[in-house]
Amino acid sequence: MMNFDLTEEQKLLKESARNFLSRECPRDLVRTLEEGKEFPPELWRKMTDLGWTGLIIPGEYGGSGGSFLDLAILFEEIGYHICPGPLFTTVVLGALPVMAWGTPEQKEDILPKIAGGERIMTLAVDEPGAYRRASSITAKASTAGDGFVIDGTKLFVPDADRADLLLCAARTGADEEEITLFIVEKDAPGITITPLQTLAGDRQFEVVFNGVPVKKERILGEPDRAWPIIEDIHRKATVILCAEMIGGAQAVMDMSLEYARERTQFNRPIGSFQAIQHHFANMLADISGSRYLFLKAAWKISEGRDASMDAAMAKARVGEAYRRVTILGHQIFGGIGFTKEHDMYLYHERSMTGDLKFGGADLHRARVAEELGL
Repeated sequence: MMNFDLTEEQKLLKESARNFLSRECPRDLVRTLEEGKEFPPELWRKMTDLGWTGLIIPGEYGGSGGSFLDLAILFEEIGYHICPGPLFTTVVLGALPVMAWGTPEQKEDILPKIAGGERIMTLAVDEPGAYRRASSITAKASTAGDGFVIDGTKLFVPDADRADLLLCAARTGADEEEITLFIVEKDAPGITITPLQTLAGDRQFEVVFNGVPVKKERILGEPDRAWPIIEDIHRKATVILCAEMIGGAQAVMDMSLEYARERTQFNRPIGSFQAIQHHFANMLADISGSRYLFLKAAWKISEGRDASMDAAMAKARVGEAYRRVTILGHQIFGGIGFTKEHDMYLYHERSMTGDLKFGGADLHRARVAEELGL
């Protein structure tokens, strides 16, 4: 039976994450990192020491063997503090697929180093004109000796510059879904990485593969059958992204509440005006309904159940809800809330980019319709 009450361990995880991020990742630091400054190695080490990089990795590989729901709870706090850094790419886009589809040798090689904070991974799937379909992948992997060479261009590869390993999708057959996933060393010959300019200042890159050699032992899963793996990665990443976005929406509401209680007009706190009260009612309804959807999806994944429709419903709702909440936050703060120097702007940027990552609301509504047999 589904139960959304947090366990004592989950409450401790949530509280310790909030305290740590409040202290170690203030919004001034977030602004500095948006300007291109490198993520502080000391902060990464402290996150590793807290066990975040190994939270969901089994104990035999150096992790603590937490659940997918534990990971979602952690990322809700990361979204609350809009903490940048390679944790999402390394754990969600790297460790999870290796745990689910890697060979024993791949797990032994990669997972302990991720748990120890020594290895950063990312995912290279999207291409120019891509629309989350297997047919949109044109990067090609050709056989060469006892391995392959990869040629093609990937876009929106997060943290590609600081990753040690790229999980790259390439076409290995003529049929639409004959796709293979390769674990590629970032420093392999033939790889060119170019930064992309993004709205929220997050680190997205174009990665060009030009005759990049990779051994057959570095295939994740079976050759030609990677598309279901990619869909599984996207489904789990979508749910964790929803957790992050709801954390951000909650922060916007908390900031706005504090302001509405302190700011006075006509000798009254502005929170006493009906229009402002309705804004908060709408915010709370959006956040509560969206939190239910992503928690249900995360719980199903933790229990090994099919969460395809739940993940799609969550993403279709959460992205738009986060945007609505930030717009209402801007209105509550008034003119100051629309300036780039105000913290509200940081959250608004992330609401816009988060709504589009891993497919926008229309794409996920279409998936819900597919699940309904339409």
